[in-house]
Amino acid sequence: MGLLNAALADLRSLDELAARDTPLARLDPRAKVITTFVFIVVVVSFERHAVAALLPLAVFPVALAVLGDVPAAPLLRKLALAAPFALMVGLFNPWLDRAPVVVFGDTTLAAGWWSFASILLRFALTVGASLVLVAGTGMVALCAALARLGVPRVFTVQLLFLYRYAFVIGAEAARMNTARQLRCAGRRASIDSYGPLLGHLLLRAFDRARRIHLAMTARGFDGELRSLRALHWRRRDSWFLLGWCSGFAVLRWVDLPRWIGAVLLGGWA
Repeated sequence: MGLLNAALADLRSLDELAARDTPLARLDPRAKVITTFVFIVVVVSFERHAVAALLPLAVFPVALAVLGDVPAAPLLRKLALAAPFALMVGLFNPWLDRAPVVVFGDTTLAAGWWSFASILLRFALTVGASLVLVAGTGMVALCAALARLGVPRVFTVQLLFLYRYAFVIGAEAARMNTARQLRCAGRRASIDSYGPLLGHLLLRAFDRARRIHLAMTARGFDGELRSLRALHWRRRDSWFLLGWCSGFAVLRWVDLPRWIGAVLLGGWA
């Protein structure tokens, strides 16, 4: 449960970061959502062995983190939490794709190592950009922006509820674990005890969901997301969107590291 509480605390910190007045927070959420979506599309569009060509794209999440004054520590913890999924996706690439592509002296490097490194780099770029987007926008504003952009209402409402009530379920699980520890005199839980605990947690979650639904219905909730902060598209939002998307297009079609290397080697020659 300690890991669960730590993960929920990290998620809660994202809302605290988004509540601050930063240059990133002052941008329209729609501009940030569209730009981040274009960034993700560009990252995944590179061929599977691309590594060096992807490196310049790291400027985008780093620049967003600087504009939003987002500390690196919580972002790195969240990336580390999701990293095993990326590792499992490309773990066997070095053995499945053994075609030699790079030779250092007598050492031949299989193409699978490059595709494995590319998978990890794409994961870091896309997930990092998404985390910075949430930390610099907030889930309420993010869901409102998605709704204004035409995303189905059922998706945006469910996404916001999933985020908000993860903390409710986490707190319920923490209380159940505290009760178990008090009744077990500090003894560790056996594997068999987790089945009944999860069953009771499911029943409590279902009961909590029913009570929340009744309370929201009594207050007139009709399925529409409403925010106290109105969305206003300004000139700076257009410049933000056009500037970054233009940069993504250039980096997609021009291999910047290779071009710089050719220039430097040509100059030295």
